[in-house]
Amino acid sequence: MANKLTQSEIDGVAYRRAKLWQIVLFAANAFCGSSVFMLMNQSSYAASVGFGVSTALIGVILTATRILDALTDTMFAFVYDRVNTKYGKLRILIMSGFFIEAVSLFLMFDLLVGKGLGTPAFIVLYIFYILGYTIINMTIQTIPPLLSNDPRQRPTIGVWMTAFNYVIPTVLGLVFNIVILRLAGGTFNALYLKMTVRFVLILAFFGNVLCCVGISDIDKVENFRGTKRVEPLKIKDMIEVVRHNKPLQSYIAAASSDKLAQVTATQSIITTMLYGIVIGNMAMSTILGMVAMIPAILFAAGGAKYAGRYGSKKAIVDWTIICMVLSGALSVFFLVIDPKTVARPGLTMIIYVVLNFALNGCKMCVTTANASFMADTIDYELDRSGRYAPAVVSGVYSLIDKIISSFGAVIATAAVATIGYTKTVPQPGDPTTTGVLTITLCAMYGLPIVGWFITLVAMKDCKLTKEEMVKVQKRIADKKEEAKNEFLEAELHRADI
Repeated sequence: MANKLTQSEIDGVAYRRAKLWQIVLFAANAFCGSSVFMLMNQSSYAASVGFGVSTALIGVILTATRILDALTDTMFAFVYDRVNTKYGKLRILIMSGFFIEAVSLFLMFDLLVGKGLGTPAFIVLYIFYILGYTIINMTIQTIPPLLSNDPRQRPTIGVWMTAFNYVIPTVLGLVFNIVILRLAGGTFNALYLKMTVRFVLILAFFGNVLCCVGISDIDKVENFRGTKRVEPLKIKDMIEVVRHNKPLQSYIAAASSDKLAQVTATQSIITTMLYGIVIGNMAMSTILGMVAMIPAILFAAGGAKYAGRYGSKKAIVDWTIICMVLSGALSVFFLVIDPKTVARPGLTMIIYVVLNFALNGCKMCVTTANASFMADTIDYELDRSGRYAPAVVSGVYSLIDKIISSFGAVIATAAVATIGYTKTVPQPGDPTTTGVLTITLCAMYGLPIVGWFITLVAMKDCKLTKEEMVKVQKRIADKKEEAKNEFLEAELHRADI
């Protein structure tokens, strides 16, 4: 039997591939990202219990710092471009960012709790946390394109990241609320904050060390060079990337519109209206969320195979269309049945659960394809301009994404205000009026359909197909070889002199 051809042999490109253990260890950075994310979900308790910040002011601070977060993501590109040592840059940036993040979190949740330092101290610590978080998070986003440029393997990296990011928060939620909360006496007090932050920082350090081990082979100076000599990054270079990188424009439009719709649909007031009012069983939301984890990961694995076979762009388009069909089917489903029957064992419950799992799984496939498509846009930029600029691409997207998605809560609250919830919020057990049903279906399924439609429009004129990516990788390889020869020739000429 003839040996199966590798993707490199099929495409005629010497692809860079990662070993499975490298991918797994890289994805283990989720022990840091997910645990810190879970901890920061409780930052309002740290602000109130530890620093005496009023509830109203907490919301203002968190909103303002989100804007700062978006700006620092973009500015980080300049730091990333300039950090070049004989030990590489990835591990240095990750551990430096973690040090800043860890110190600020330890002070915020432990050492300075109850010292009467007030709002200014909390704001300063939160800003330092954002700086550390930005350094780690943005560095992590630049790693997948370095690990592999094999179109079949690249989506697999996203699957492992998805699996870690699904499982870790679920387990941590149980640890926080069942183990640590009980040890702290059952209330979110200073002792709870101290035990939680210490546990999180140990877990985060462990995750970062594993990640650094996994990426050690790719954290080399030569991997960060472009295909030609370029000047240090300037603001005009970032603007030039956004103006001329058409696939990046398509990606930003597609991913941001999807994100805004999904953020709106997952607002607590919207999920309360669907499960607590329309269906009449609020606990069902939590149960389905837990059970859906395994199907979602399986879908992600299938979506990765599809993206590897047909290309990231086609995968985004095809799975998006399926998402639109399933969302439309769920909308019609709720209009033709008595929604209360979904909460009772029977045919309607089975149909809803199947459609819900299928929709969530297909969303996961879109997410997986989006991750590999971002890596493709980074390689496209390397081919187009000669500059290796992963932090520029991810930073610009992050800026626009965070600004747009921050409107999710505004859209959700404005929507429920149109049906009378101006001074109160929807509560489980409220009557299912026509207005409640309409707004719930529009926010949960209608708005995502609009976002997916924008995705299809944005991707329509995008030329970055699987076939084009093969050509891109060939051109990059040729240009790098040419640049290498020019460098060697220059060194020989210098030696002769």
